Amino acid sequence: MVKVSFNNVLAHKDPKKDEETSETPSLLENRDPEVAVPVRHRSQAWCWCMCLGLGLMLAGIVVGGAYLYRYFVFQEGEVFFCGVDYREEDYMPRYRTLKENIRILPDSDVELISVPVPEFADGDPADIVHDFHIRLTAYLDLVLNKCYVIPLNTSVVMPPRNFLELIINIKAGTYLPQSYLIHEQMIVTDRIENVDQLGFFISRLCRGKDTFKLQRREFPDGIQKREAAECHKIRHFENNFVVETTICEQ
Repeated sequence: MVKVSFNNVLAHKDPKKDEETSETPSLLENRDPEVAVPVRHRSQAWCWCMCLGLGLMLAGIVVGGAYLYRYFVFQEGEVFFCGVDYREEDYMPRYRTLKENIRILPDSDVELISVPVPEFADGDPADIVHDFHIRLTAYLDLVLNKCYVIPLNTSVVMPPRNFLELIINIKAGTYLPQSYLIHEQMIVTDRIENVDQLGFFISRLCRGKDTFKLQRREFPDGIQKREAAECHKIRHFENNFVVETTICEQ
């Protein structure tokens, strides 16, 4: 009796091939994904560079726009140094120049003006407040160190927003004023003991100073008489003309 046996080829595995097959997935699993997909990495880098460039461009536009806005548009609290050319009399061919430091607070309806020492000894240096909210004007004569308060003259002093527009035009060069001089004369009257009743800006200007009321002196037909009384002059502008304010003791 012959016994026939068959070797199970399918059941027999080559250990060498098994080792190679088992190592293949581990190599794939340990492979660096950035090395495996280089095209995707370059795409992401290009996208980030484009976003960064757009961001820098937008930042430049914003910064440039803010600079231009600050240059051409007056910001509240900013001080302007302005000048105006004017004639003392119509027959005088030569112009004089008056310079001022001007600060306008449109939300508070206030104009703050500082007149430096004049070039031609035309008057005293002074600090001036025009408060449209309480309708008062205050002059601080820096030579006398005295403060003078009078009702606001709206026919001479331009409202803050209109004055602001005039200054912007002067600064931009669209309006180069060649103006004229008008005169007004004030008489010192009563002493003001309590400056706190004069509003925040005027009380801050006049606190600690001798403060007096002024009364405007009117002359018929525009004729102004020369007085022997002690007088001081302040030349200033809050309009498209220059004003010479003469303050005289009684």
